[in-house]
Order: sequence, then structure tokens, then C-alpha cells
Amino acid sequence: MARIARPSSLSSSTSPRPATCAAPLQRIAVIGGGAWGTALAISAARAGRAVALWLREADLAARMQQGRENTVYLPGHRLPAGVTVHARMEDALRDAHAALLVVPSQHLRVTCNAMAGALPSGLPLVVCAKGIEHASGLLMAQVVEEALPGHPLAVLSGPTFASEVAQGMPSAVTLASEDAASAAAHSLAARLAAALGTPAFRPYVTDDLRGVEVGGAVKNVLAIASGIAQGMGFGANARAALITRGLEEIRQLALALGGRSDTVYGLAGLGDLSLTCSSEQSRNMRFGIGLATGRSPLDMFDGRPVVVEGRDNAVPVTDLARRLEVHMPICEAVRAVVADGVPIAAAMRQLLARPFRAETSAIALQIAQPPAGRAHAEQRL
Repeated sequence: MARIARPSSLSSSTSPRPATCAAPLQRIAVIGGGAWGTALAISAARAGRAVALWLREADLAARMQQGRENTVYLPGHRLPAGVTVHARMEDALRDAHAALLVVPSQHLRVTCNAMAGALPSGLPLVVCAKGIEHASGLLMAQVVEEALPGHPLAVLSGPTFASEVAQGMPSAVTLASEDAASAAAHSLAARLAAALGTPAFRPYVTDDLRGVEVGGAVKNVLAIASGIAQGMGFGANARAALITRGLEEIRQLALALGGRSDTVYGLAGLGDLSLTCSSEQSRNMRFGIGLATGRSPLDMFDGRPVVVEGRDNAVPVTDLARRLEVHMPICEAVRAVVADGVPIAAAMRQLLARPFRAETSAIALQIAQPPAGRAHAEQRL
């Protein structure tokens, strides 16, 4: 019997040898002292970096520097010795090798303008905000490119809750920079991965900024839909359908903007979406539950100041999709509720009454629902 030769690709390891990144980034500025900014500062200090954390609130910055805890946005997590806290932008950016921009999406441009006079020439900037700007319809990296031109750019995103990162629980993120495909170990994303990565905080590198950013912007809107579904008493079937069809909405928008499907199916897309749609740690999901159960935003978060990015981004996400002629019915339903004043039951009826269609875009098909099907669905609303 003839001997079957093994393919050469199986005869040796397909994993590349570990590379040594050039020019390590030792000093990190974190611009924004909310929960996520504080958690990133803690994690970067654990990775051995010197971290300067900037907060807009001078009184909170002083309390944090002295008490070593962000009692407002991330209580219960002590700042390592390697973190200094500042209220002056100049102090936070001085001698930095990279700056992480960790502010709410709709405040990013104002923050960039405040940074302009203190920003060292050519300092790499890492966008950690998730969203689309209201006025311009730009993604966050595009806002930074416009407000602070001439700086190398990266995007950090992925399925992370701030409290778990601060505790040192295992987490994984995506780091994207355009030079990642061509420069490999010398790319900005790879250098940041080497600077920020730890056994518990694992960065994965890509060159697809658009795909990463779309995933981060849209998943928060979809998480509100998941919360509404839970608040209305829908079960696991509905959540699985919502995550799956929501992922397709992300994919279509990402492709329209030049992103890639493999990014959408990775940490910054499917990973982040499944996390934020499946846990009440997600403020967006909790906000949706509150909407469906009649609770006020103040009650939803125990009186704590929080930013619900899905609420702030429902309109710019769907505005962008409309301009690009991308069909996003779940996001449109969330917009109807949070921005257009449509009652939840009415928005849900409209969503569930849409024609049946093929799952693949390769088949052009729409089937009108029988009236009995609509009547049965309405019994739950």
C-alpha cells in the first residue's frame, strides 16, 4: 500500500517564533480616570510600566493620589505604586512614550483639543473609546486623526469589564495599528502589546482599525437591546438570536467601512458583543433592563455617575448605517426607544413583524409573515 506523505505544513510548527519588539514603551499616560481608564492604569503598572493617570476632576485626582483608590468610578481597587495621578494634562503627558485615550466617545474631541498644547511631537496615541461622534459621524480614530494630526495611532478594544481587569482576572483584548501587517514586531500595535501585556492581560494584534472600532461602537447599542429583551422576560433563545443577528449588523457595517469579517468574528467583535449582551456587569445591558422594567437611570446604577455609551451612540450608529445603506434593524429598534420616544412594546412589535429572509446575503429572499404569527408574538408584548 502506498505511503501517504504528510503535508509539509503539518510536519513542523505553524506558529511564528516569538519576536523581540523594538523601542519598548516604558512610560504610559492614561488620559481619562473613569472605571476603564483606572483599570488600564492598574494593569499597565502591573506590566512594569510607569503610568501617569489624568483626571478632569482635580479634587478626585488629589484624593486618588493620596488615598490610592478611585472611590467614585472604580472603588475597591488599589492603585499600584507605579501609578501617579494628575489633574494637569502637561504633567500627565510629560516624558510619555504613548498615551491611552480613555474618555467617553462624545467627549473625545474636546479632550484631544485640551491635549494639543501639551502633546509631545509624534507621541503614539491609543484610542480606547468606543463609539461614533454625533456631529461628524466619524469613528474615534478618525476623530483623533482630525483633531491631532501627525501622531501614530492605535486602537485598543475587546471583551473586558473594568473591575475584572483591575482584579487581575484573565482578559484578552485586540490592539490595532495600520502598520501591523507590514512592520510586524516593529508595529505600534506590537510594541503596545509588549508594553501592556501580562499573563492575565493578553493583547492580540491586527491591522484592521475599522473592523475593531465598528465592533466596539455597535456592541453597546446591541447590549441595550439584550437588556430590554431580558427585562421583558424573554429567554435564552431570544438572546442567542439577538447576539447572532446583531453580529451580522456589525459585520455589514464593518465591511461597508473597509473592515474585515475575521475581525468581527474575533475579540473586538463577537467577543465583546457576547460579553456585553450576557452580563449585568454591562452598564448598557443593565440600562436596557431598566428601560424595560420602568426603572430610572439613577436607580439602575445606585446613584453612581456612569456613561451609557449605547444610549449615546444609537443615533450616530444608525445615521452612519443609513448613509451607507446598511440594514441594521436591531440598532434601529434601540434608536426608536432611546431617541425617538417609541414605546418599547411598539418597537419590539415592529422588529418581530419584519418579513422572514435568508440567512445568507447570497440568497435574495423575503417572506411576509402570516397574520397568525404576528398575533402570537404580540401575546408576549
